[in-house]
Amino acid sequence: MTQKKTLILGASDNPARYSYLAMQRLLQKGHPVVGIGKKNTVVFNTNIGTEKTPFEDIDTVTLYLNPSHQQEYYDYILSLKPKRIIFNPGAENDELAALAQKNGIHTMEACTLVMLSINQY
Repeated sequence: MTQKKTLILGASDNPARYSYLAMQRLLQKGHPVVGIGKKNTVVFNTNIGTEKTPFEDIDTVTLYLNPSHQQEYYDYILSLKPKRIIFNPGAENDELAALAQKNGIHTMEACTLVMLSINQY
């Protein structure tokens, strides 16, 4: 299996949040994970920061932010040059999807948790 380094945008230390479950499942499947959220914290021995860190080798950005909170991250996401962006339910954003596609980034409206559960990640 290919490991896909994943940035969770909207990462949370709240076990009730989907981004928390996504981090747990990604790590269980052996994918390296980095996270950006509202506060600096640690989940599953993984640092979640609040800064737009210039991570390297990001394969996938999975979004858990509603579109009104995504705009400040547009340039940042594009600068990471990920292979794909997953818009989880509630994060769908035609404007960002169009920008990504212009930059050669594949976009998907999908659920990271479902993709992992059916081995389609």
